[in-house]
Amino acid sequence: MVAFLLSYFCSMNKKALLGLVVALLIPILSYLVLKYNSDRAIDMPRKYLLDTVVTKIVKGKETEDSIWHITKNIHLLNQLGDTVRLFDKRGKIFVVDFMFTSCGSICPRLTSNMVKLQQSFIRGGDVRNKIDTSIVQFISFTVDPQRDSVSVLKDYADKFKVSHDNWWMLTGNRDSIYQFAFEELKVDKFSIEPISPDFVHTSRFILIDKDRYVRGYYNGLDSSSIKKLARDIGLLMLEKDKKVPSTVFRQIIDLSWLWLLIVCAVIFFMVYMNGRRKING
Repeated sequence: MVAFLLSYFCSMNKKALLGLVVALLIPILSYLVLKYNSDRAIDMPRKYLLDTVVTKIVKGKETEDSIWHITKNIHLLNQLGDTVRLFDKRGKIFVVDFMFTSCGSICPRLTSNMVKLQQSFIRGGDVRNKIDTSIVQFISFTVDPQRDSVSVLKDYADKFKVSHDNWWMLTGNRDSIYQFAFEELKVDKFSIEPISPDFVHTSRFILIDKDRYVRGYYNGLDSSSIKKLARDIGLLMLEKDKKVPSTVFRQIIDLSWLWLLIVCAVIFFMVYMNGRRKING
């Protein structure tokens, strides 16, 4: 079959060969155009905290490169009494909030909404309510660590039926927590509500991606904002690593349906050209 195709191609005139090339390229180009447009149609969560803009010369042209803030690590105690480092959970997306257990206003509502968000990551229909811990890690920092000891946080978590598998309620050094809130997560930026540097009382949920960039601030009391947060988590799960080489050509090779379409186009073209030859002969 291969030998036949090669001999047939060699006997074709330029117009016929050009037509065959067009027949081969149309499905591939159509696939690439559709894929490109579908990728661009997705509104990915943007990065928020810009550290600086570096100007450099690339191939004789001046270009600007944005340097985004990478969230630094922090180690504290969780509700189970374990000393943990925030980014020991590599490859995860983080959802962060700030609360305290004696709060009589927004904190219980924030925790309830975070519980609902956590439950949305239950593995499909599992009757044992197993949480898919491979995707997202929930973090609640107490802003009143003097009162919120490990045991107090554990009781609070159990009260709300928190799954400890992928939700840490953290306590520890107050200065470290507040420094993390204002210097690393910038809880006071892009915020309509006033946030006191002396007491971090905010309704914000903060989204951090796998590379430790802040990718969103959300109103933890607003259902539409929480839905957007859930959507953005899903988008970040699918986000491509720009450092990894493109696999588009590998994907094309793997598309059996596309190659079947190309083979059919080639056969049709050969039959058509053969018919024209007989008519003209």
